[in-house]
Amino acid sequence: MNSYLNKTRPPVYCPGCTHEKITKGLDKAILKLNLPADKTVIVTDIGCSGLFDTFFNVHALHGIHGRALTYASGLKLANPELNVIVTMGDGGLGIGGAHVLASCRKNLDLTLIILNNFNFGMTGGQYSATTPTDAMVGSGFLNHAEIPLDICAIAQSAGATYIDRCSGHDESLPGKIAAAIEHKGFSIIETLGMCTGRYTKKNQLTPKLLDQMITDLPARDGIIEKNQRPEYGERYRALAKEKNTFPEAVTIEKQIDLKDYQQQEVVILGSAGMRIVTAGDIVCYAGLCAGMNVSMKNDYNITVLRGQSVSEILISPEKIGYPGIESPSVVLALSDEGVQRRKKIFATLKPDTFVLKERTVTIPETNANVVEIDFRKFKIKKQDWALASLGVMAKKEKAINKKMLKYALKSRFTEKVYLIAMETIEKMT
Repeated sequence: MNSYLNKTRPPVYCPGCTHEKITKGLDKAILKLNLPADKTVIVTDIGCSGLFDTFFNVHALHGIHGRALTYASGLKLANPELNVIVTMGDGGLGIGGAHVLASCRKNLDLTLIILNNFNFGMTGGQYSATTPTDAMVGSGFLNHAEIPLDICAIAQSAGATYIDRCSGHDESLPGKIAAAIEHKGFSIIETLGMCTGRYTKKNQLTPKLLDQMITDLPARDGIIEKNQRPEYGERYRALAKEKNTFPEAVTIEKQIDLKDYQQQEVVILGSAGMRIVTAGDIVCYAGLCAGMNVSMKNDYNITVLRGQSVSEILISPEKIGYPGIESPSVVLALSDEGVQRRKKIFATLKPDTFVLKERTVTIPETNANVVEIDFRKFKIKKQDWALASLGVMAKKEKAINKKMLKYALKSRFTEKVYLIAMETIEKMT
């Protein structure tokens, strides 16, 4: 084989575009290394550099803008034998900068070729993350208010183990790309080039000026000694191999036979610190102990320790395809925050819906069967109101019964915690 290029789809860049030289340089690099076509993957970004995947007779994956490295990482981790090469323009570099940083930090064995032509050439010549401040581009003055980033400096700071930078017209480009591919770890090579379709129409740029830019920038020519460390994939697999013990899956055996059990929908409306999610867990365990299918969907305030906390539980003898609550059979209204979060459901409740309302909580008008309770009268702390409510549910056999609740508590807690929980439950039953 004298070329990996696809003869049925030759490069179709604008005349004078440096991308064509880089395409041919990459072809020569792959030839030099004699990489097996079936073990080589080119992952491309959006933009003119995104055309690379059609030009080579190797495996290819075309991603979305800025995300090429994420796909490449998945491929390499799934099959470490692959030679994975990523092509990305300066547009994708700016859009997916966080993924570039993550790749530098990981040091997974990938080769990233950045085709930097200082603008979004395919979409109109707008400024990119690398556009010089004094350049004239299709997005007006915007680049005049920003400074271009030096991706090589950033990559070194982020931990890349191999960094190179050169002109796309450099005669040694094939060798530089080959050296980057041979490096075991994350290698990044930035090529500076000309976008003749957009950028050079308003800005003077020649191969000679590109060489001068390379000279003026800090030298980047390969191994970054201070960042050398094991390749991420090998290190990951070694660490994973060391971890040979894993938590056992929780299994709950059927303990109770229920006859003619109908699907129950339980909504617990509380606030942070009331252990609403734990109460939802217990209801689920109760259903499992009776051989039922269960699902739970939780909602709590982003600040975690302030605001509402809501748990929605389904208990059904049939498989559950959709976990949403449509017709609640039980509603526990334990705080105003939680009620406000689900206030619309009260207007839809049926007369046979059981609503347990804490005395100080205000609920909207409803046709449901409302029972009010004063937990303070029973000397129950606020953080135990949800647990105490389950005791009331079990006593009245709403969705669960006493036997189900006891089995659930034993399954969910240690013996010590179970006994403490039962003290609260017994106050209500």
